Amino acid sequence: MNSISNAADEQTARKAWNGQRRSLWSGILFGMGCIAFIDEVVFHQLLHWHHFYDRSTTSAGLVSDGLLHAFSWFASVASLFLLADLRRKKSWAIKRWVSGLLIGAGFFQLYDGIVHHKLMQIHQIRYGVDLTIYDWSWNIAGALLLIAGVVGLFASGRHSSSAEQKAFKDE
Repeated sequence: MNSISNAADEQTARKAWNGQRRSLWSGILFGMGCIAFIDEVVFHQLLHWHHFYDRSTTSAGLVSDGLLHAFSWFASVASLFLLADLRRKKSWAIKRWVSGLLIGAGFFQLYDGIVHHKLMQIHQIRYGVDLTIYDWSWNIAGALLLIAGVVGLFASGRHSSSAEQKAFKDE
């Protein structure tokens, strides 16, 4: 009887851990999709500061903006499908999801600021001005989002049960 009880506890713990992991990834996708959408709408469409790809014609820039916009929507929709499934299975770990959202947004922001703006130089935040304050603001905002997400992730991990931690170690 005890081994049956242990097996049931282990199966429950695995389901709980799977829900936490999927909640995290759903949040990451949603965070990346949201921050990409905000970047696209605010900096590309409303302020006209840059296109996703500025090293060619305006037409190429507009096409690249469309691809970024499509990515942001695909990431957001995929994350919401995951979220709906988590809610249906009653395994949504909201703290993990919010942490994932912050991690995804921060990662995207830092990747854009460091890789796209500085290393690949496919666009800058703005043209015709001193970029120092823009670059620092952009990257610090991304770092703060990422740090807040990681802190939240570790804080949410402290509340998992020993059975869930055992299931994590067994995977």
